[in-house]
Amino acid sequence: MIQEEAQPQNRQVWHRLEKKDLQRQVSFRSTPDFAKKAPPSSQTLSPSKFRKKLSASPLTTWHNVPGRTSVTEPEVFLNMTHRDSEGRVCSLKFVTLLVAFSPEFLFLGAGLQLRDNGYDGLLVAVNPQVSEDQNLIPNIKEMITEASFYLFNATKRRVFFRNVKILIPATWKASNYSKVKQESYEKANVIVTDWYGAHGDDPYTLQYRGCGKEGKYIHFTSKFLLNDGLTAGYGSRGRVFVHEWAHFRWGVFDEYNNEKPFYINGQSQIEVTRCSSDIAGIFVCEKGPCPQENCIISKIFQEGCMFIYNSTQNATSSIMFMQSLSSVVEFCNASTHNQEAPNMQNQMCSLRSVWDVITDSDDFVNSLPMSGTELPPPPTFSLAQAGDRVVCLVLDVSSKMAEADRLLQLQQAAEFYLMQIVEIHTFVGIASFHSKGEIRAQLHQINNDDDRKLLVSYLPVAVSAEAETSVCSGLKKGFEVVEKLNGKAFGSVMILVTSGDDEHISNCFLTALSSGSTIHTIALGSSTVKNLEELSHLTGGLRFFVPDKSNANSMIDAFSRISSGTGDIFQQHIQLESTGENVKPQHQLKNTVTVDDRVGNDTTFLVMWQTSGPPEIILFDPNGRKYNMDDFIINLPFRTAHLWIPGTAKPGLWTYTLNNTHHSPQALKVTVTSRASRSAMPPATVEAFVERDSTHFPHPLMIYAIVRKGFYPILNATVIATIEPETADPVMLKLFDDGAGADIIKNDGIYSRYFFSFPVNGRYSLKVHVNHSPSISTLAHSIPGSHAMYAPGYITNGNIQMNAPRKSVGRSEEEQKWGFSRISSGGSFSVLGVPAGPHPDVFPPCKIIDLEAVKEEEEVILSWTAPGEDLDQGQANSYEIRVSKSLQNIQDDFNNAILVNTSKLNPQQAGTKEIFKFSSELFTNGPEYQPDGEAQKSHRIYVAIRAVDRNSLKSAISNIAQASLLILPNSSPVLDRDNLILKGVLTAIGVIGIICLTIVVTHCVLNRKKRAGKKENETKLL
Repeated sequence: MIQEEAQPQNRQVWHRLEKKDLQRQVSFRSTPDFAKKAPPSSQTLSPSKFRKKLSASPLTTWHNVPGRTSVTEPEVFLNMTHRDSEGRVCSLKFVTLLVAFSPEFLFLGAGLQLRDNGYDGLLVAVNPQVSEDQNLIPNIKEMITEASFYLFNATKRRVFFRNVKILIPATWKASNYSKVKQESYEKANVIVTDWYGAHGDDPYTLQYRGCGKEGKYIHFTSKFLLNDGLTAGYGSRGRVFVHEWAHFRWGVFDEYNNEKPFYINGQSQIEVTRCSSDIAGIFVCEKGPCPQENCIISKIFQEGCMFIYNSTQNATSSIMFMQSLSSVVEFCNASTHNQEAPNMQNQMCSLRSVWDVITDSDDFVNSLPMSGTELPPPPTFSLAQAGDRVVCLVLDVSSKMAEADRLLQLQQAAEFYLMQIVEIHTFVGIASFHSKGEIRAQLHQINNDDDRKLLVSYLPVAVSAEAETSVCSGLKKGFEVVEKLNGKAFGSVMILVTSGDDEHISNCFLTALSSGSTIHTIALGSSTVKNLEELSHLTGGLRFFVPDKSNANSMIDAFSRISSGTGDIFQQHIQLESTGENVKPQHQLKNTVTVDDRVGNDTTFLVMWQTSGPPEIILFDPNGRKYNMDDFIINLPFRTAHLWIPGTAKPGLWTYTLNNTHHSPQALKVTVTSRASRSAMPPATVEAFVERDSTHFPHPLMIYAIVRKGFYPILNATVIATIEPETADPVMLKLFDDGAGADIIKNDGIYSRYFFSFPVNGRYSLKVHVNHSPSISTLAHSIPGSHAMYAPGYITNGNIQMNAPRKSVGRSEEEQKWGFSRISSGGSFSVLGVPAGPHPDVFPPCKIIDLEAVKEEEEVILSWTAPGEDLDQGQANSYEIRVSKSLQNIQDDFNNAILVNTSKLNPQQAGTKEIFKFSSELFTNGPEYQPDGEAQKSHRIYVAIRAVDRNSLKSAISNIAQASLLILPNSSPVLDRDNLILKGVLTAIGVIGIICLTIVVTHCVLNRKKRAGKKENETKLL
């Protein structure tokens, strides 16, 4: 139960405990890593070190809050506080209640974390579309158990997996599984699906941030986990898991490159893209050994040529190159790293070795290797399955809700959620609160439209006269509602909507954390309690903000984003349209919305208005059929009208017109949602989010939108982010998938952009709108992310043994007759420290990460994507390009490398492709001298670039590109197989002819000698 505000007697007990037994307090500041530094006298603790201290005390707990990076030692354990910029302190009175909780409570809400060298809370989730198989779960356990020991040795006794939770889909038969608490498919670190990529069963990790940054998830297909035949090419599943874990946890990248399998090194030798260079093998052309020279023709690598590795090696690295080799047990370090290889690790991590990046991670900085020689214990596994879906709406009805049409917006959004969004068979209850809580509707299961309408009838229709707000009282009633089903709130969802300020909200943080319920928070207006979002942080919920703007659809967007979290996209509503305008009298809001052929089931048009009477509504389907007011179901008290299209809506353009027939302006809003039309064809989806929940000027935020069908990225979409602050006008920002600026990988379906134009302090709301024009489908041909390498074959005992080729899942281009449109809320974030006056210029151009260099004739041609004046926006002032024959020189001493004349190079608008040429003669006329005075003879140059803005702020140095100056002889083309056969036949005939001729000549010579000898004998006899 929720503890109300403590009585004075309890407060005295608390203060005695705090003074006598607990001299220190824990502080969580709502600023990320750029927060003010701790006082000099304080020792800064990282989260992992702090967790160690917490785990040692029975009276302490820790929760992993995004954006929190450190705590200070003098601030310690029990009285957890939250300070905002005004210095507000809200005590979390954990008191001695924690003693009564079981040890597992220590890590409730923490998610994945490292404690005493072991990872706790690793979450694996199976998609509901995966068929039940008795071998799948045992194989997952076996994979992670093997991975734990392999990882422990690879990290030099540093980390292992301690406990793992596997989420069983509700579509599988129930067994003795535990109940899901706050876990869900959408929060999983590892997901298992039946969606296959272009190469079938490639395991991969979705990485959307830069080097050293954690990824989004690891993906396996069920076939990879069940088909033992795939281990020949990938290696054992445990080794593959460690390869992907390094991508996911530590933000390192692959050390192979299927697009550039060979390159010419600094000694003008043909080299294989690998790490380490000690991994041995032979060149193979057309499945037969061949000299390496046959793999290159006029500076172009011959198609069909490959390098096959020996199955037995002496090299021990690297796991990020070829984890399948039995000798490989380490990551490449500084001594074994191949800096010349044209792979993603070198490009993304500025030529640093994988081990260097890993050892810089928080996991390693804050932990030491385990002593002794014993192995860690194997991981423990727990299986959990979601039960009945249970949702409770916890709604603020204080007098604050009467301001700015807040109650009306709540009614409209809650009605839409109950009538359209929440999935069938869900149990739903309703509670409300002002200074006290009230249960409005006990749990009711939704089985039909009548059940939905009944729940709508319990929504509040008026606000209280009280301005005081008690969020804890509302949550208390919400927990009472959901606990009546199974006695506990495990696995339930709370949707908390409030506009009031509540200084006692922290009193119920502990209960929220221990409840097992996920709490989504929706803050209305700028006066909402500052640390409301802590409830979402603690329980893994989403956070939203709704500004006080009559034409904003943020409330509807927030409710539309909240799904069941099962991962079943075929059962979830997809938002196609969300718009609103202030319309003048006798004017209209007219627009079109695309219903594509992947959606169409359960399609609903919702119209909302502001005044007492509805506008005139006209809707045309693609065939010209007209719908008018008589076809809509109108709810006058809530000022909504909705039209449900039976069956599957016709694909194409639907045109709606809303005429404001009143004599005063009013806000008119439209929302359109639909579901997937076919269970075998995943619809296009968009997932929007920000890098972190809060920032402090001048630190920018990165905004992301993942656009895809199933797991295939969708390319060339128009993606617009709308950011709404509390008081200023909305900011529109176009996101890009161009592999530049905030977007680290091109064409992976993840559209990104920096956001730094903060007009005011406070909360911001994010919404993303995706449009794709009618055209031939531009789906990417492969799944994005970093993939474990599949070895094509091995050399064993001198024989070439090829593995089965990866099965290619052909994906034919589909004609997109109508294009598509999608909307998604990206939640909210907070900004502090924004100056009141004009902002100083503190943002340099962003780092160039896609620099490439090639030599053609006597010129070196560079290409890259232009950065902006400020990060990835605007237009830089100039470029500084430097070149060296020494990789180490340009890496360690960029300023003293050779400067290229760029006086005629004028930067273009950010996002534009730049091309620049310069003569290579300077680098072909002699060796370059090293600092030690020794000359280095090299036919390779290294190039880097940085951009400069008009205030002389310089970007970080780009990735280092390399180009070979070697002029290769014009080798004769390697003949194809038919020509080789013909040549072999002709050669054989020639050899046979020569042999026959030799035999004939020899025979004639011998006969002549024989006759001569016979004649001589006859002469002697005479």
